[in-house]
Amino acid sequence: MSYRKGAAVWVEDKQCAWAEAEVVDVRDKSVVVTTSQGKKITTSPEKLLPRDPEADLGGVDDMTKLTYLNEPGVLYNLSRRYALNEIYTYTGSILIAVNPFTRLPHLYDGHMMDQYKGVRFGELSPHVFAVADASYRAMMNDTCSQSILVSGESGAGKTETTKLIMQYLTYVGGRAVGDDRTVEQQVLESNPLLEAFGNAKTVRNNNSSRFGKFVEIQFDQSGRISGAAIRTYLLERSRVVQITDPERNYHCFYQLCAFGKDAERYKLAHPSNFHYLNQSKTYELDGVSSAQEYLQTRRAMDIVGISLIDQEAIFRTLAAILHLGNVEFSPGKEHDSSIIKDAKSNFHLQMAAELFMCDQSLLLATLSSRSIQTREGSIVKALDCAAAAASRDALAKTVYARLFDWHAPFIFLFPFHTVWFLTAAYLSTAFCRLVEHINKSVGQDVDSRIQIGVLDIYGFECFKKNRS
Repeated sequence: MSYRKGAAVWVEDKQCAWAEAEVVDVRDKSVVVTTSQGKKITTSPEKLLPRDPEADLGGVDDMTKLTYLNEPGVLYNLSRRYALNEIYTYTGSILIAVNPFTRLPHLYDGHMMDQYKGVRFGELSPHVFAVADASYRAMMNDTCSQSILVSGESGAGKTETTKLIMQYLTYVGGRAVGDDRTVEQQVLESNPLLEAFGNAKTVRNNNSSRFGKFVEIQFDQSGRISGAAIRTYLLERSRVVQITDPERNYHCFYQLCAFGKDAERYKLAHPSNFHYLNQSKTYELDGVSSAQEYLQTRRAMDIVGISLIDQEAIFRTLAAILHLGNVEFSPGKEHDSSIIKDAKSNFHLQMAAELFMCDQSLLLATLSSRSIQTREGSIVKALDCAAAAASRDALAKTVYARLFDWHAPFIFLFPFHTVWFLTAAYLSTAFCRLVEHINKSVGQDVDSRIQIGVLDIYGFECFKKNRS
């Protein structure tokens, strides 16, 4: 794009991303601009973006009205509105929210919900209730299910926004006769359980959801709420075995280690003693007691109907994963083979096998070798130390993911002499299905033909190295 002298532009700035500027000279392959701070910069025209010099100082409520819908224009508009305590802005049918990191109860009370009820989308100021109402009206008018996607960076406020949408749909859709709990309350009662097993501390958020949660709110033909269900998926499995400072692993591991009685039973200690937890030196969260959180998690399990036997099985599995992570390998006598490194590793292998309720020698063989199927039969190949450690981590990630998602019987078929691993009969019956129990507690309507689904997808972040 070519520019002429006097043109209003945006120029990249290291401190504020983009700075307002004006073109003062145009040369063959470069442009000289002066920023609003009086700084003179020579740059190529490709690095400039056009700016509207007559832009509203208070910003616009719908950014499709912007003369130039480019990155600096969007950021400037959001910044101007945020300065006026306007945290919501439309871009067509998309609602953009800027987290104020403070409670704003006046924005979400009954009066505000009543203001947006039945009002055509866009007639009032941008608001999350407007999106929820538009979804409800479209469902009722077209007799067609709707979905709302809530996405953004870690700590942006996605989970809180999901709660607000459920709050509004509960308000406008009513509740079943004789049910004193709203759908929002029923779903929130399961939150401590989902958060313990699916949330972790990230760089930007001490309680970041590291999984996708799809809350399906079900309605009858008259538009009244008849049930709800929670679907979970895309758990960040890599976090189980690999974390960076100052992040943490999933909360449930620290909760179990902090609760002395159960920690002793499973031969656990401070998180700094376990490889899957001590890769980061952050073990505690400000203002949070892991021991108290553990009790809340157990209470949530009671609420959703998980038996004490199943609760015991769940925490045995968590302890087994921690012990498994402390199993280290040394080179064996044969080429590219591996053996248990020392007595400490052998202790943790023994504990992992005991807690998994499987044979210790079978567990070791499965970690330190692999089976190759050929026409002539099965060939067992030894694994070197690095491959054995990778096998150990793969097992830990898979066990944890199955425990969390739990949409099928918890049975593994490992290719070691074609044997069932981890005593399948025990695992398929003793362990509970976490999400299934939650849905039973919330109350599904299997006959519902229209629903509104709210997808709270876990926050995206930028890493130097991405992993799965």
